[in-house]
Amino acid sequence: MKVAVGLSGGVDSSVAALLLKERGHEVVGLTMKLWRGTYRGGARDACYGPGEAEDIERAAELARTLGIGYRVVDCSEAYEKAIVALFRETSLRGETPNPCVFCNPALKFGLLPRLAREAGVEFDRYATGHYARIAEVGGRLAVRRAADEKKDQSYFLYRLSQGQLSQVEFPLGGMTKADVRRIAAERALAAADKADSQDFYSGDRNELIGEEPREGEIVDVSGRVLGRHPGYWNFTVGQRRGIGAFGPRPLYVVRLDACRNRVVLGTREEALSREFTVDSVNWMGIGPTKETVRAFVKIRSTGAPVGLVEFTDGVCRAPGEGLFGVAPGQSAVFYGADGAILFGGVIRPRA
Repeated sequence: MKVAVGLSGGVDSSVAALLLKERGHEVVGLTMKLWRGTYRGGARDACYGPGEAEDIERAAELARTLGIGYRVVDCSEAYEKAIVALFRETSLRGETPNPCVFCNPALKFGLLPRLAREAGVEFDRYATGHYARIAEVGGRLAVRRAADEKKDQSYFLYRLSQGQLSQVEFPLGGMTKADVRRIAAERALAAADKADSQDFYSGDRNELIGEEPREGEIVDVSGRVLGRHPGYWNFTVGQRRGIGAFGPRPLYVVRLDACRNRVVLGTREEALSREFTVDSVNWMGIGPTKETVRAFVKIRSTGAPVGLVEFTDGVCRAPGEGLFGVAPGQSAVFYGADGAILFGGVIRPRA
């Protein structure tokens, strides 16, 4: 079988390509070119930044080592128009963006393989180094949590379509990160010791937002002024460190008021949500329904799903004390008991 592998230059995609090659598949590597120097960037290892040239060279070297085909696909214009613009717009609405969630279906699993095919690259399946698995749920395909729960990346994949899932392979889904690094070291792959990239952008994110500092008030939930800030877009709901204000009890960001350029703080109890709205829903393990669905939920990429919660017609209700730090702009991803994603969507501000 002919398999295209999305290569980032990191250890995970390198081992994914290696394993597919060793299983006898005809493998070709594909790398998205995203950087075209529009911004300054920085020295951090990130998905988007000037360090991309080194990643491409590392991926090309891997392809030479494995004896597989390799193609760089320029997706930079689409990335800036779609993902960077989304990051800017979401931030300026006073929400917390999650670029990877939208980049995956639109570019990594969408534009990249499509442009490769249009350029004459032939393949039957498309694979990446994500830590996730594919499951069949009631006749539908769904992303399922990886065997390595600490490295699980299913949250970032909840917007993939049924068509995309039908062509996808995740060779690392049943492995641990330690297994992957061991295989890379045993095969002397250049990426064996490369650190994992944790950042979206290598430079100052304010550069992408493009706003000059705009001083505003830091207030408590009653409106009492506690301090000043340089721009609400530098904060996120649930944040405690670096907020520039103190009180007799620990304070957290509970709301961002973009209209008045205010950052609203409260206690941990005031940062809990028992109900929140979710829209732009992508149905995965189940089809669209108006009935109440009971599921486990993740409201940020780290940690395990929690719950059970109830979801009815765009509203999530969490029993007990509620969920901490529900940040508009982030995604709520709903899982079944078996770890398969049922559906997910974007968290919106409370009315």
